Amino acid sequence: MLPIVTARLRLREFVLADAPFVLQLLNDPDFIRFIADKQVRTLAQAQHYLIDGPVASYAANGFGLWCVERLCDGQSLGMCGLIRRHNVPDVDVGYAFMPAARGHGYAVEAAAAARAYGLGELALPRVVGFIDPANLASARVLQAIGLQSQGLVAFPGVEGDTELFA
Repeated sequence: MLPIVTARLRLREFVLADAPFVLQLLNDPDFIRFIADKQVRTLAQAQHYLIDGPVASYAANGFGLWCVERLCDGQSLGMCGLIRRHNVPDVDVGYAFMPAARGHGYAVEAAAAARAYGLGELALPRVVGFIDPANLASARVLQAIGLQSQGLVAFPGVEGDTELFA
């Protein structure tokens, strides 16, 4: 199954040793603004996030959010992967990158690889994307991997509108 390797990146399953990186990523102001405040403030909470989130998803679904590393130096840049949500019919591609990793095409490269894996290896009927409509950079990523806006939708557990890309 994993890792997925692209020209510049490796997408691999998270392990508990990734907790310090995940703690940083989940507390990035843009993550909190555009994705969610996961209320993860300690290393122990980051470990629980990994166990209850990505690691549980690997066991239940065979996929989840993966750690994105730069091939040339092994630096963790962000997370990207496929998410199966309760009460949502389609699997969606999700991603978040540290500020220093933005603007280099990593999100497009990782999201394209995750989507291709879902459609190809997992034979999913489709992979969609959900974003905060104010997150224009994220909209550009989804458009770059071949998804188009389907308009605003109500998303379970989220206040306000969410934009669906399919």
